[in-house]
Amino acid sequence: MPFSHHSHSGQFCPGHAQNSLEEVIQTAISKKMEVFCLTEHMPRHKEDFYPEEIEAGQTEAWHETNEAAYFEEAQKLRTKYASQIKIIIGFECDWIRPESKDLIDRSLSRFPFEFFIGSVHHMHTVPIDFDRPLYEQAREIAGGTDERLFEDYFDAQLDMLSQLKPLVVGHFDLIRLKSDDMERSFTTWPGVWSRILRNLDFIASYGGMLELNGAALRKGMSEPYPKGEICKEFMARGGRFCLSDDSHGVDQVSLNFHRVLDFLDRTGITQLHYLQVAESSESFTAPDARFPSTKISSVSLEEVKKMPFWSDL
Repeated sequence: MPFSHHSHSGQFCPGHAQNSLEEVIQTAISKKMEVFCLTEHMPRHKEDFYPEEIEAGQTEAWHETNEAAYFEEAQKLRTKYASQIKIIIGFECDWIRPESKDLIDRSLSRFPFEFFIGSVHHMHTVPIDFDRPLYEQAREIAGGTDERLFEDYFDAQLDMLSQLKPLVVGHFDLIRLKSDDMERSFTTWPGVWSRILRNLDFIASYGGMLELNGAALRKGMSEPYPKGEICKEFMARGGRFCLSDDSHGVDQVSLNFHRVLDFLDRTGITQLHYLQVAESSESFTAPDARFPSTKISSVSLEEVKKMPFWSDL
């Protein structure tokens, strides 16, 4: 699909991603992408830095300066490539504790972002997607089992959803990445499954979109985030889906989108949604008052299959 709602660059996410922001955009253009969303990470407090950020000597002041530089560069590149691709400028939030909302609100007040991705990467303040030892540390705090940690994860996710109501919900079931069995059906744990259904109900109630995130495929999973069983439940609730490559450099832009297309066919998803920035003269009702120029459009899967994007995959 010629859309992605989640991306990172090595320029503004050093150590975690590769390549400059311009190189990432140029690659998206070469792949015939039509809409490409920029979503570098928001600033965090020092106690929540990843090991690689601590090793690099990053500070809270550096994070603030980095965010400002990112927004400025994103605006410049959007103008430069306006005739070739539609760029939407956002960020990915990190919901770590209730106080995270203050940092998120600060980012929203500092710059006129056009959306943000609502994500949970930490449990009990410990990263759960960085490596297995940190995942195990979070699991011990939760009670020592994947089941208990999964329950806590979806409770924390509901806190994030309730406080933020993000237009795009990032990698809904990221918690499975470092678990004992990343392919396990969530339905085997009633407490986990009931929490998932509860969260899907809430997302559908305010019109949020679940991203179909292809990064799960390059990390060894058989299905994108979220799993097919979750997607089917969200469809039953009238939920909307968007597409993301969650790229961390040029080699991951649109990576595995052909496999995502197969997943859509198997799962029965027939329509995708995507963000757009409305023209100044356009009359419409924004789905989120915080982002008055951002709108949601839709396209059928059959239309997507006819797009020239696929010829180069």
